[in-house]
Amino acid sequence: MKVGTDGVLLGAWTDIRHVNTILDIGTGSGVIALMLAQRTSDHVAIDAVEIEAEDAAQARGNVTQSPWPKKVVLHEIAVQDFFPTNQYELIVSNPPYFNNSWQPPDPKRYQTRHTVTLTYTDLLSAVTRLLSPKGRFSLILPFTEGLHFIELALALGLHCSRQWSFRTRKGKPIERWLLEFSPVRMTREENEIVLYEHDRGEEWSAPYKELTRDFYLKL
Repeated sequence: MKVGTDGVLLGAWTDIRHVNTILDIGTGSGVIALMLAQRTSDHVAIDAVEIEAEDAAQARGNVTQSPWPKKVVLHEIAVQDFFPTNQYELIVSNPPYFNNSWQPPDPKRYQTRHTVTLTYTDLLSAVTRLLSPKGRFSLILPFTEGLHFIELALALGLHCSRQWSFRTRKGKPIERWLLEFSPVRMTREENEIVLYEHDRGEEWSAPYKELTRDFYLKL
C-alpha cells in the first residue's frame, strides 16, 4: 500500500502552477509530497501531515534521504488538530475512501483505506480552513465516492474545476476520478486517461507515460 497507481497519478496530475505553499494531507510514505517537491522550484514550501506513526516514520526517512530534506516538513498529527499560522495555495490528498463497507482484519489497512479517522466531512472541513481564497485542492477517489464528494464540496463552497476519469482499459468502467476544487467558480476541465494502450496488452498508453515518465525509472 506504500506506493500505488493512485498516488503516482495524483502526484503527476496535480496542477502546480503559481504555487508557493503546499499541504499533503495523509502523506503515507511521503510519495506525493516528494513528487511535488521534484516538480516545483526550490523556494516552494511543502508540509506533509500523517497521523499513523509507522507511516510518518517512513515518510520522515524518505524525505531525509531525498534531494529535498529541507523543502518537505513532516507533521505527525491528525489534520483535524493541525493549525498552522498560514494557509496553502495547494492542498493534495490521496484519502481513505471506503464508507460503511467490509472491514479487513488488519487494523492498519483498515485505517489507511477506510474513512474511520478521516471522513469526507473532516477532510473538507480541514481544506476549507487551510486553503487560501484562490487556492486549489486536488485528490483522487473511486467513481461513486468521487461523485458524492463533488456534491459535498459544492455545499461548502468548493467548485470542481478539473475532473479527469481514469480507466485501466478503454471500454472498462471508470475506476478513479482525479478531481481539483477551488473556492473560485470556473469552467470545469474534463478529460480522461487510460492506463493500457490495448485491450489485451500490457503496454502503458502514451498519455499515461507522458504524464508519469519523470517518476518511473524504466520509462
